[in-house]
Amino acid sequence: MSTTPVNEPIVLPCAGADAILLGAARRYADRVALRDGETTLTYAELLDLARRVAGGLRERGVVPGEVVALHMPNTLWFIVAYYGALLAGAGVAPVNPTQPTDALERQLREVSAAVVFTHPVCAGRLEGAPAAARIVISVPESDAAPAPVLGSAPAYPPLTELLESRPLRDVRADPESVAHYQLTGGTTGRSKAVRVLHRNLVANVAQMAAARGGHRVALDDGGLAIEPIAGVFTGQHLQPKGQFLAVAPFFHGLGLVNHNINVLFGATVTVFGRFDPDLDLAEAERRRVTFVNGSPAMFYALLRSPELGRRDLTSVRLITSGSAPLDTTSLDALARAFPCASVQEGYGLSEATLGVCVGHPGPMPPGTVGRALPNTDLEVRGPEGAPLPTGTVGELWVRGPQVTDGYQDHPELTALQFRDGWLDTGDLARIDDDGYVFLVGRSKDIVIYKGYNVYPQPLEDLLCRHPDVAQAAVVGRPDPDAGEVPVAFVVLTSEAVGGDDLVDELSAHIAHSVAPYQRVRELHVVPSLPVTPTGKILKSELRARLVPHAPTD
Repeated sequence: MSTTPVNEPIVLPCAGADAILLGAARRYADRVALRDGETTLTYAELLDLARRVAGGLRERGVVPGEVVALHMPNTLWFIVAYYGALLAGAGVAPVNPTQPTDALERQLREVSAAVVFTHPVCAGRLEGAPAAARIVISVPESDAAPAPVLGSAPAYPPLTELLESRPLRDVRADPESVAHYQLTGGTTGRSKAVRVLHRNLVANVAQMAAARGGHRVALDDGGLAIEPIAGVFTGQHLQPKGQFLAVAPFFHGLGLVNHNINVLFGATVTVFGRFDPDLDLAEAERRRVTFVNGSPAMFYALLRSPELGRRDLTSVRLITSGSAPLDTTSLDALARAFPCASVQEGYGLSEATLGVCVGHPGPMPPGTVGRALPNTDLEVRGPEGAPLPTGTVGELWVRGPQVTDGYQDHPELTALQFRDGWLDTGDLARIDDDGYVFLVGRSKDIVIYKGYNVYPQPLEDLLCRHPDVAQAAVVGRPDPDAGEVPVAFVVLTSEAVGGDDLVDELSAHIAHSVAPYQRVRELHVVPSLPVTPTGKILKSELRARLVPHAPTD
């Protein structure tokens, strides 16, 4: 088993997230920070543009503590506006650019956005919400995010006006202020804005730098710098000055927090506006990508791509999957496809900034999402809140510097989920004697069959071990006799031949490996599973297919 000290305590710098870019611009000034088609920005140029955006916001009356919303697809201008807002002392609210106008307006009001940066491809959705912000700024189109082919976007003041402003210098972010508001829950319920403080973000970036990068982080003349940890850093960690493809949306923590980690390590980030598995693999070969990060939906698509076996992917040293569980069969397939990479799952949630657990190079138990990050405590608790014995399944609770400040303007929800410095994740897990964490599902997704708890994740993993199954999801269907019965939805591989015989075979495949109460009572073959933009399976939608007016999450 690996001796890598994934969760040994580290010293956390006291700084705002602006120090991440300031340090990178000093250490990697002439290195390309962002590539968007044929347009590139070095780290020095990125800092200069961000300072000009910050100056322009201040000239327009934006004061520290106000909220700047980023309403655009992945583009290098997203990152310019993001760091510009941080340097101005504003809190950033990244919002999904594809959501309808009414949902967008609710989110902008939820965070009291004073400014919105938008893009021609989605600016039209702002027209129905004119009172949501006092300033709207349109960023230019780019190769990653071209303007719409048909129709015209509303004429908002262009970003170029801000870039003519005097750069704002020598203003530092307060570590106790909000860095960004991570909007969560908008797809399955009322949207809530998680208050991610600067100190939360810096802590989580430093934790990830140690656990996934083998480097410690410290302040150096006002900017953050990294230094390899002796005896820890290997060729299968996050590599300084590496190459990365930004596929996960920046409006989600998976994309945004990981970008801050990439900046800390001086990576060159190639921005993709829309995920295309064939193009992604070709670009990974062309750019000699060193780090691949994404959601299960992305990795399933990569594994189905005919380009996978045609590309030289030996430059990749680290692959990490987050946002939702990835079955062990697919993890093994990724390890074969990327022969020089360490393939790891991680676990986290918006309420903990991003990361809680990560894997490490070397052997790990199958099915684990790794061990706790440095400076992070985990407990598995029972229904009454008491800690359970090692190896017992219960709700996972987290305590650490990445645990956020709660929900904006929702004190009752904050008090319910954040207690005495601990965060109730709502996820079910067990922890073994070596500290490895194994997820078994969400507490709200447990299927209660005749009083027995049936956990979806082990059944989904078992289904995906069948050679004809590409993806699987298990939910509960109400039943008058049993309470609930487990029902599976599966997506077949391209080579599989469907039909009743295969359905029977898959049902038997489960039945032979589990206790009688865990058997799947129905199995539906579907062309795809409904997912959020970040790859989480929408189980509420699957339940709704089984029962009219089924409750949503």
